[in-house]
Amino acid sequence: MPHRHGNTRTTLPLNVEMGPKRLQLLHEMVPAATVMALLINPTNPNAETQSRLLQAAAGSIGLQLHVLHARTERDFDAAFATLVQLRAGGLVIGADAFFINQSEQLAALALRHAVPAIFVVRESVAAGGLMSYGGDLKDAFRLMGVYAGRILKGEKPADLPVQQVTKFQLTINMKTANALGLTVPLPLLGRADEVIE
Repeated sequence: MPHRHGNTRTTLPLNVEMGPKRLQLLHEMVPAATVMALLINPTNPNAETQSRLLQAAAGSIGLQLHVLHARTERDFDAAFATLVQLRAGGLVIGADAFFINQSEQLAALALRHAVPAIFVVRESVAAGGLMSYGGDLKDAFRLMGVYAGRILKGEKPADLPVQQVTKFQLTINMKTANALGLTVPLPLLGRADEVIE
């Protein structure tokens, strides 16, 4: 979903609008779960949008969704403690650059607390996360580089077309699935773009 800032237009490279799809994929991974959670950074300008989209998606598939907040690394332990108290069957990690930078720590916490989690980018799964669904970061950065080049050559940002990453990848980490005692459903495994053994 494009955002407008004055006369300039930017894209959401973290694919905020794909949150409902992430929730659906996580539900396919753990179909018996009736309670899920969403971790968002409340300082992110898209936090409310993410929460609203996922609440609607959860209601449409009969899930209860709790929204947890983390602004800093210090907030992670409290968020995961709440997650355990809620007996959430899964966790959707919100689209946020801070969470991407903390992929390794979030993946380790999810595994330590035995909570299946879905992330935004493949790099999170490579760091030990269970699964991810989102656009390719390299493709998003390439698009940004092209835009920067066009602006440096004199084009006005307001005149540039809105572009977004259009290829989404599903990545599953089988080692993490096994550690969580999960059997990945074959239809989900068949749709994966990458399986990390």
